[in-house]
Amino acid sequence: MRVHFIAIGGSAMHNLAIALHRKGYTVSGSDDEIFEPSKSRLQKEGILPEKMGWFASNVSDDIDAVILGMHAREDNLELLKAKELNLPIFSYPEYLYEQSKEKIRIVIGGSHGKTTITSMILHACKALNYDVDYMVGAQLEGYDCMVKLSDEAKFIILEGDEYLSSPIDRRPKFHLYKPHIALLSGIAWDHINVFPTFENYVSQFEIFCQMIEDQGALVYNSTDLEIQKIAVKQEGRIDLIPYHTPNYQPTNSGTTLMWNSKNYDLKIFGEHNLQNLIGAMNVCQKMGISNEDFLNSMSKFTGAGKRLQKVVENRDFVLFKDFAHSPSKLKATTKAVKEQFSDRKVIACMELHTFSSLKKEFLPHYENSMKMADMALVYFSPAVVAHKKLDPISKDIVSAGFGGDIQVANETDEVIDFIHNNVTKDSVLLMMSSGNFDGIDYDQLGNEIIEKL
Repeated sequence: MRVHFIAIGGSAMHNLAIALHRKGYTVSGSDDEIFEPSKSRLQKEGILPEKMGWFASNVSDDIDAVILGMHAREDNLELLKAKELNLPIFSYPEYLYEQSKEKIRIVIGGSHGKTTITSMILHACKALNYDVDYMVGAQLEGYDCMVKLSDEAKFIILEGDEYLSSPIDRRPKFHLYKPHIALLSGIAWDHINVFPTFENYVSQFEIFCQMIEDQGALVYNSTDLEIQKIAVKQEGRIDLIPYHTPNYQPTNSGTTLMWNSKNYDLKIFGEHNLQNLIGAMNVCQKMGISNEDFLNSMSKFTGAGKRLQKVVENRDFVLFKDFAHSPSKLKATTKAVKEQFSDRKVIACMELHTFSSLKKEFLPHYENSMKMADMALVYFSPAVVAHKKLDPISKDIVSAGFGGDIQVANETDEVIDFIHNNVTKDSVLLMMSSGNFDGIDYDQLGNEIIEKL
């Protein structure tokens, strides 16, 4: 098989390219720019494009499949040539489905928790020697490629993103996987540039549930009212498996989970993480993994990358970084940290970085989302707002949207000063962003604070 990737440098695309190369396919690709770590990984596999740019000459009639990434535009020269030659053109999720038609497909969906739940399932499978194929949307520790495709594995675990599939396919990615086993963790309005109303956004999850294969199963978070409404509509067609927050107790090293009259010591913490754990456990049970084996395997699980990831720690201070950027994620993450460190001062810093978060009309959805923190700061870059072609926002507009006693900054130095002025002994610093506050090195910051304390 010969496969050509248009926009091979994307975080998801380059992983799929590597997986197919390792499977024995002939892989080629193109892009107008490729950043690290994609560049080094593609180079190591020998499939990095020789020169940057789009060239119609890259596409010929001996190509079996063209995979189109979101970074490419509809007028891309290589896409136009592929259409002219009537070559099969796939989006990333479409091709994953093609590769998994003969497997039992497990799809993890929801506005939040997808990567963590998928990571938990993979961790258990690895610990218990269950061979599975997978696709995860973030880099996980211990993996050099976040896509695995084989002929042998019975199951494939797919992180089900609700964002669009490709420039010429406006369907959400998770509509294309047709799962046998699905999980929904929660629904909180996101991607408002694509889904302009909450009702429109929720309907995408309803369609996803309709795509579950007959006699399949839906594992769902019963504490989420929107998911409850969606799940009940599938009653009788598929197996419905609700889950909720288990009994647990915070400890100095994480959490003690109480399940079936037994205690399990875990390194993770926070109500949302415990819900994620029980959701993952129910999926694994459908795969034939017992609850006891799953929970025992989770004793060493420390979390997914950038999801409440500990950067530095000593007796007086802890620094976490987290991917949280939507209102529901901010609320869950700050609550988890304050619950775990109830006797410490929690200082939370959040960066408005995504399209939705920087949109003036969306800011009121953040009201009280950081109220569990003892001190809170919100940062945004006016340059990023302009780059995304959004209406300008001010510190006052952001402050009004979040409410409460928060500080607002629009320069990185203001964030650094806020942190150094307020971190004291027995503090926990939480840095939440899908970016890096325009240049903050978390490791360096953490070490500077420890030296100062």
